[in-house]
Amino acid sequence: HIYSIWRKMQRKGIGFSQVYDIRALRILVPEVRDCYATLGLVHGLWRNIPNEFDDYIANPKENGYRSLHTAVIGPEGKVLEVQIRTQQMHQEAELGVCAHWRYKGSDSGGGMASTYEEKLAWLRQVLDWHEETGDARGVAEQFSFDVAQDRVYAFTPDGDVVNLAHGATPLDFAYHVHTEIGHRCRGAKVNGSIVPLTYPLNMGDRVEILTSKEAMPRRDWLQAGLGYLRTSRARAKVQHWFRSQAREDNIAAGRNLLDKEFKRLALTSVDYQRIAKKVQCNSVEDMYAAVGAGDVSSLQVMNAAQALLQNAPEPQLRLAQSGVASSGDRVQVSGVGNLLTHMAGCCKPLPGDLISGFVTKNRGVSVHRSDCKRLMNLQQNSAERVIDVSWGESLGDSYEVDVAIEAYDRQGLLRDITSQFANARLNVLSINTYTNRHNNTATMRLRVEVPDLGSLSKLLERIERLKNVVSVSRVSD
Repeated sequence: HIYSIWRKMQRKGIGFSQVYDIRALRILVPEVRDCYATLGLVHGLWRNIPNEFDDYIANPKENGYRSLHTAVIGPEGKVLEVQIRTQQMHQEAELGVCAHWRYKGSDSGGGMASTYEEKLAWLRQVLDWHEETGDARGVAEQFSFDVAQDRVYAFTPDGDVVNLAHGATPLDFAYHVHTEIGHRCRGAKVNGSIVPLTYPLNMGDRVEILTSKEAMPRRDWLQAGLGYLRTSRARAKVQHWFRSQAREDNIAAGRNLLDKEFKRLALTSVDYQRIAKKVQCNSVEDMYAAVGAGDVSSLQVMNAAQALLQNAPEPQLRLAQSGVASSGDRVQVSGVGNLLTHMAGCCKPLPGDLISGFVTKNRGVSVHRSDCKRLMNLQQNSAERVIDVSWGESLGDSYEVDVAIEAYDRQGLLRDITSQFANARLNVLSINTYTNRHNNTATMRLRVEVPDLGSLSKLLERIERLKNVVSVSRVSD
């Protein structure tokens, strides 16, 4: 116990004379009300020491620990710490978070309770071993019984255990330890090695959070697809931080985020007011503020934009289709049927884009994005051949689109980029790469197949988060 006393002195920054729990008395009582009655008796018998009373029943510790702690001048004038708790609180304190199963299962016979007792006793031995050796990896190998399969138990640098949901990240860990540590997090070490904040923690990992006074939460932490936060508790703390910022700051941040997203997807003809209503916001400014605060994600806005662009304003008839990977009714036009159609190669429209048709002489209707520069040139000379078209209800089709990537070259860059397409189950049709050895930059242009605008948005967002990637965007000729 000498080591535990030394640790307390280091943690609290106090001298040995200020450690009041070297001599301790634990009192177990039947009910919670008896705890407070006993506390009154203790303070009546001995003089209590100011600022040494803790009510962990009214305010339990994060690990669920409950008890009353007080320090008094006991017999012979010596300091005595007194802990007062119920029998159930004592079981939970001694056996941990699994103790309530022992209570719940006690009516069904002693076999299950005995099994839990053995497992919990073994776990305590493992944790004691970790305390002595500091070998977190050994704990990870040992700690694999059924009770903990849906949880991850990681360690702080001081050896404290942090109980997290399976799949939790270092950022979840930081917010679990303390809100400010999460807000100031700029990186993490797991078992002594630097890891990304999206790294899924494993059983027994020793986690060190790297902080900075200048660091602050980032809005992309709230993007579910990026995997920064897996626990609702940490996500709520980040959302609360953004909501507490000035509305003007949130509006500016939301506007910048959406403008960047629309530009990256090459969307220019969008009705912001209708999109705002689609995401349950009263105005465009409210939508910007909600995005800036993290209450509405940029992906939700992109999905709303796509839904609005796909909705036809009036009933339309079938327009026959052709082209790569065609199936079903891809494009519709009002009042016309049985026309040959194809997707224009200059702008390569996707479902979700605002589109127009141009009647060609020999190839039927060429479908362009409404903001396509080539379409605008054609319209100046032959405005009568431009017709209204809209997306049909066909599902399962794939559409070609070009993607441009600018990055600083490094080993494995192309592999990491193409793996994003593989993970999203999207086909890469061609890749052109140019490397500038003078400034060590790489320029890539990829032609890929995607089902819709939403899939493209998710893909570009993931690629942009890769190491050394400077920019990624959709390209139109």
